[in-house]
Amino acid sequence: MADSQDSVVEQGAGDSASSDAVDAKPDRSSFVSSILSMKRKNGSRKSVKTTRERVPTYQYNMNFEKMGKCIIINNKNFSPLTGMSVRNGTDRDADSLFKSFRSMGFDVVVYNDCSCAKMQEVLKKASEEDHGNAACFACILLSHGEENMIYGTDGMVAIKDLAIHFRGDRCKTLLEKPKLFFIQACRGTELDDGIQADSGPMNDTDASPQRKIPVEADFLFAYSTVPGYYSWRNSGSGSWFVQALCSTLNEHWKSLDILQILTRVNYMVARHFESQSDDPRFHEKKQIPCVVSMLTKELYFST
Repeated sequence: MADSQDSVVEQGAGDSASSDAVDAKPDRSSFVSSILSMKRKNGSRKSVKTTRERVPTYQYNMNFEKMGKCIIINNKNFSPLTGMSVRNGTDRDADSLFKSFRSMGFDVVVYNDCSCAKMQEVLKKASEEDHGNAACFACILLSHGEENMIYGTDGMVAIKDLAIHFRGDRCKTLLEKPKLFFIQACRGTELDDGIQADSGPMNDTDASPQRKIPVEADFLFAYSTVPGYYSWRNSGSGSWFVQALCSTLNEHWKSLDILQILTRVNYMVARHFESQSDDPRFHEKKQIPCVVSMLTKELYFST
């Protein structure tokens, strides 16, 4: 990752050695091999200091021996039978994510070019480990994708079939702890043209020791794009979403909760990134990430 966070977020137009692509099938994106470049945005990135009262009742307990495990599945090369192209730039993403999550205290493990079966094996095995001394769990998927699906090197698997191993009824040592999934992949074939814009207290039931927890609770899914749309990746600097995510985590993980962080990631991707192409169909396209949260408390990575 570059030393300057500005250079990570804003790709200069003069970087001719790299190009933007989408994480989708080439037969539905004839421009995947086209040479695209990022348009520099010269806006101010002054950090705004915020104050936010922390109420322990509504915060996840992070007072554990370990932050937790972070699994990165980095799929770059695919079987010709899938029809999927090489994901140039994904190694940059994996490296940036490794450094960011390690600096936050996670035990990070990277798995490269995993088949569908291997992805299932890795995550099922992780869910069977003892996370009793860990505060949370994170999984990052870097691959091609379609709506609700992620590609292994040999085909597709439903994202829910990977996350299901960590449900409350299957992974007891992560019960009531945050389980975070970050997904860099296309979710369809639509392109975003963009649009010009003008300049209470707990009750007795909650306190009951017999309370039940929904098995789908305490998950968070941070997708690089909204349902139905392409997700952009630059062959030199990495995907737009991961660049923004790592930059924001590096700057704010000690002070902001995860939803504040991801809101700033949304802002950064929406405002600082735009494709540029000689083909008018793919010129000046935009992207907005999407957060789906089943978290039941605020998640601050620092205590």
